[in-house]
Amino acid sequence: MKVYTRTGDDGTTGLYGGSRTSKDAPRVAAYGSVDEANAAIGLARASLVDADIDRMLASIQRTLFDVGADLATPSDAPQRGRLALIDDEDVATLEGAIDRFDGELEPLRQFIIPGGHAASAALHLARAVVRRAEREVVALAHEEDVNETVGRYLNRLSDLLFVLARSVNARNGVSETRWRVQRRAPDE
Repeated sequence: MKVYTRTGDDGTTGLYGGSRTSKDAPRVAAYGSVDEANAAIGLARASLVDADIDRMLASIQRTLFDVGADLATPSDAPQRGRLALIDDEDVATLEGAIDRFDGELEPLRQFIIPGGHAASAALHLARAVVRRAEREVVALAHEEDVNETVGRYLNRLSDLLFVLARSVNARNGVSETRWRVQRRAPDE
């Protein structure tokens, strides 16, 4: 099977179910951002030495493929019956992980600047991409039916990625940079 098909040269892409849509359609933007978040998580895993966090991220990456398939499949496509749709249990799993890892951290009293350990910085990037995906799912839901659990899952996932980014820094002895408002002179 060839990687290129040339079918997208006209600016359209195929959805699961066989229909075609514009590559700039809200549905494509939503599942594209989920794919981008998955890649950012893979980048974080490439520099991670923590087996506990790595296992969790590997599981999340597999779930994000399910999320992407869900978003790539219109609600009226017969293929929806073949999907592994995420549900409230998936959201609860993320909430449990957030509670567990957040319990290891110093309480957050102010904003932190993303960075520190390379894996932490990559997790912050993934968090920002997941937030974008969440916004795009909300936009899509204004136009088409969307599995409502997807939005909740992405919301919790961004929270978990934030907590994991902090955990990576803490577990590696890297201090966080706290954000402070810097006043500028009016002539600057």
